[in-house]
Parts: sequence; C-alpha cells; structure tokens
Amino acid sequence: MDDLTKTVLSGASPEEIERAPLPSHFTAAHLRVEDEGVFGDSGDIGDKDVRRTLHVGAVRMPELAPDEVVLAVMASSVNYNTVWSAKFEPLSTFRFLRSYAKQGGWATRHDQPFHVLGSDAAGVVVRVGSGVRRWRVGDHVIVSPAYVDDQEAATQSDGMLSEAQLAWGFETNYGGLAHYAVARASQLVPKPAHLSWEEAASIPVCGGTAYRMLVGDRGARMKQGDIVLIWGASGGLGSYAVQLVKNGGGTAVGVVGSERKAQIARKLGCDVVINREEIGLGDDPGEDPEQAVKAGRRLGAIIRREVGEDPHIVFEHVGRATFGISVFVVRRGGAVVTCGSSTGYHHSFDNRYLWMRLKRIIGSHIANLQEMTECARLFGQGKIAPVVSRVYPLAEVAEATRLVQLNQHIGKVGVLCLAPEPGLGITAPGLRARIGEETLRPLAIQ
Repeated sequence: MDDLTKTVLSGASPEEIERAPLPSHFTAAHLRVEDEGVFGDSGDIGDKDVRRTLHVGAVRMPELAPDEVVLAVMASSVNYNTVWSAKFEPLSTFRFLRSYAKQGGWATRHDQPFHVLGSDAAGVVVRVGSGVRRWRVGDHVIVSPAYVDDQEAATQSDGMLSEAQLAWGFETNYGGLAHYAVARASQLVPKPAHLSWEEAASIPVCGGTAYRMLVGDRGARMKQGDIVLIWGASGGLGSYAVQLVKNGGGTAVGVVGSERKAQIARKLGCDVVINREEIGLGDDPGEDPEQAVKAGRRLGAIIRREVGEDPHIVFEHVGRATFGISVFVVRRGGAVVTCGSSTGYHHSFDNRYLWMRLKRIIGSHIANLQEMTECARLFGQGKIAPVVSRVYPLAEVAEATRLVQLNQHIGKVGVLCLAPEPGLGITAPGLRARIGEETLRPLAIQ
C-alpha cells in the first residue's frame, strides 16, 4: 500500500494528504490493446465472456491537467458500458481513446495501450490542478460521467449538447474502477454525507440518467399523476426511475423478467408489476413490427385493466427487443424517452402509431452538471435511496461485470476500490438515523 493510500484511509487532514507523495502507478481495472481482437480472431461469436478481457493490475499515473483532480476512489459500480467495453462492442473503446487524443494537448494522455474503465466513482480529492477553483484536497465527492468542454458555447446551455461531450471511463481513460481516477473539476458533485462510499458511487450514471430522462426539462418532463411504464424496473436505471416517479407523484408500472425481480420492483414502489412473459416477450419481437404491435396490445390491456389509462411516458433503455412495443403502447401525445439499447441498436416499429397519434421519441444521455447536482440533492434529502444489491472487491471486478452481462443482478452492483469494507464513508450518522436504514437500503446488500 502506497503512502498516499495509507494517509487517506487513516482519515488524515487535507494538509497531510497534500504532503503524501502521489504514487507513480496505481491498481486499476483495465483493458489491454492487445486483446482487441480476442473474440473476433478466435471465431467466438457466441458468449463474449467479459472475464477474458477485464484485467486488474498496475497502470501509470498520468500528469494532471490544470482543470482536473486526482481522486482516491473509495468505491465505484458496474454499468453496462463496462460490458460493452470488455466485449469491444459496438466498437473497441481504444478507438475512442485514439480519436480523443487527436485533439492534442492534454487529450494525448488518454491514448495508452491500456484503458482504465468505470463511469461511476465516489472518493476523496487528493490533488487539484492549478486551474481548479471550487474544490479542495480532502473533499468527499461523487463523479458525474459527463465529460464536457466548459469552453464550448453549447456547454453553457446544456453540457450534454456539447460536440465534445464524452462518457468518462468509457470514451476517456482513467475512469472510476481503480484505486485512483482523474476527472475534470466540472464533473464533481458533493457526496451525500449520510451515504456510504458504495451507496454514493451507485448514484451518478443510473441516478443522473433517470433524473434527466424523467424530470429534467430536456427529458419527458414528468408531472404529478403521470403513468410511467418502466422497462427493467428492478435494474439500476429502472430502480431509480421507479423512485423518481413515486417521489414526483406519478404511477409506476414496471416490467421485469422474474418473480424475484417483481418482488423487488414492488418493494421499490411500483404500483403495477408485469412479468414480461405475460406479454409474450419470451421471444424477441424486435425484428417484426407486427409482433411488437401484438405484444403492445397485450401490454396495453394489462395497464388499462390495472390503472385505467395508457401510459403518458415510457422509460426505454432496452432497445431493439422492446422499442416497437414502447412506441405502440404509449398514449396519444405521449413520450418514449430512451437512453440506450442493451438488446441492440437497430429498432423496428410501425411509424403510423407515432405520427398519426402525435407521439414523441426523446433521446437522452447521462445528465448535465446541474441535473446531476439536483439528483444528488434528492439523495441527500432521503427522497431517493441507493439501490446497491451486491458489493465486490476491485480484484473481482470481472465477476461483478459478468453478473451484469448476464442480467443476473438487481439494482446496482457496487465495487470497493480503496474502501476496505462496505459501510464506510458516512459522515452524517445522525441524518442517516433519522432517514432510517430500512429506507436507505431497499435492496439488502448481499
């Protein structure tokens, strides 16, 4: 263990942290460029097991840019973009790093023969660049994955509209699944003081994304009384979507894939829970718009039977397997808001139900810094609870990612980086006691 790590874990003062030397290397979950062709070259077009390409080992610490901080990462979590990265799909993320490096200057540091992954992080600031104004060594923070150029005009309106916007730890190097990470100061948000490190690390990607999709003024702009259909209501995104709908006075209708996941969705607050087998989603209707319409009719009938109306909003991230159903089932004038396509990017749907019924499709991606801050504030007030179900040590990150790859998880899968055990990092125990452990842990950590 290096001196800086020892200093941080001892609870030392900011002055002591600054005096401890920054290590030249640190342990990180990473890909290696020589593995880029491992699946294609072997002819393995079936199960692209992420455990074959995810490595944990030492990488070199980069030089710090003026607008950046070095973070001692206490905890991170697994997102589906880590699965994509480890499968080198739809593109090798080394292509992203090479493309970014062509900008020159500080961007060239990202083009390395390794790629440190991870788009979530919670930890302690241990170094600040010369241009950082609002953050200090010793601050406890979470990291937004929105990596933007704050000197670009569009960023002043909405960081997610920036042409230079990248997903940290996916399209950039030095992400959060590591002992140390490098992030821009414009990515930082104060850590909710009553949450543990692993709980706080579960917020940024899924919590921020769900907030922008449903609540933000560039998303579906959910209002009180809205009926919201949520695909994957027990997963990371879905678990936060359910809570945001209920907190905002809406009716949450969740779709899940098993009775175990149905129980979780109900516990999170779903008013109605539907097993996808009830609507014939055992077979993929994604390629056939007629099959999607038939499945949509079955789903719509169930929703109307249970709540009396069609949904105002469909919360979409599954993609190819469900998108045609989503477009059909949302009410006239309603909105399908989408942030991803975990089952495939090429969507087929009957466009008549979109244009003739005046429906909208809204694309959404991560969240801007203001949205992320507003989302974290809800966690800070105890209005939204973390959804960590399991925690792995960094050494077992490949197994954690495999769990997500196979969709065998519920909620969020946490990863302890420098934190030696779960439950650390709570600096407002009184607030935590007032909110209550049962409220804060709707999914018991296994």
